[in-house]
Amino acid sequence: MEQKNYESPTKSPIIQEIIMSNRIGAISILLAKKLGIENIEALKLFYESETCRKLHDKSTGLYLYGDLYIVDEFLIEREGAL
Repeated sequence: MEQKNYESPTKSPIIQEIIMSNRIGAISILLAKKLGIENIEALKLFYESETCRKLHDKSTGLYLYGDLYIVDEFLIEREGAL
């Protein structure tokens, strides 16, 4: 896979994807602890959520917020669905 030259290496789509994957893993671990469930179950729940969709959608700006804020957003979304 050929990589274009970017002003900053972190602007590369491949690097951005790695960073997002890392964040989602960290968010899932936080969710697992808060919900008292296994990490893999938390990951599944998060990937299926509207919060995750918004995290991937740059126009929402959610990606700019910290992991704990995103966890809270997920929990609010989940409470509304119950």
